[in-house]
Amino acid sequence: MAMSVGGSGGGGGRRGGRRRGHGRGGPISEINVTPMVDVMLVLLIIFMVAAPMMTSGVPIDLPQTQAGALNAQTQPITISVKGSGDVFIQETQIPATEIAAKLQAIATTGYNERIFVRGDATAPYGVIADVMSRIQEAGYKNIGLVTQQKQDH
Repeated sequence: MAMSVGGSGGGGGRRGGRRRGHGRGGPISEINVTPMVDVMLVLLIIFMVAAPMMTSGVPIDLPQTQAGALNAQTQPITISVKGSGDVFIQETQIPATEIAAKLQAIATTGYNERIFVRGDATAPYGVIADVMSRIQEAGYKNIGLVTQQKQDH
């Protein structure tokens, strides 16, 4: 019986049929995807856990109503009124007299942007009414009051 010991096919010669770059010590041009997928999944889980914690804002005891939740596609401007009468735009405390000027300065999509007013259940009605009138004075018409859904026990 005869058996061939040489290289594979017609490649023979000094290289023994090996192609350039695929022998020992040659550069590896393949990407190992498994570690990259592992890192991406870990980052996804971290952001899924951390995202709900980032939307807390100013701690306020909201009144409860029977109204259902609103569906909002964009992040609205939130104005909060604490029980002590302190006013916040997002998380920044401002005097009530500066609400109109600040809102006019941050109007990004015009005055059709949605503004949510979060009033503490113990906040004076006059302060919340004053805040809403100053929002209208700034030119905004799309104002909503934020409440919590009543829990039926």
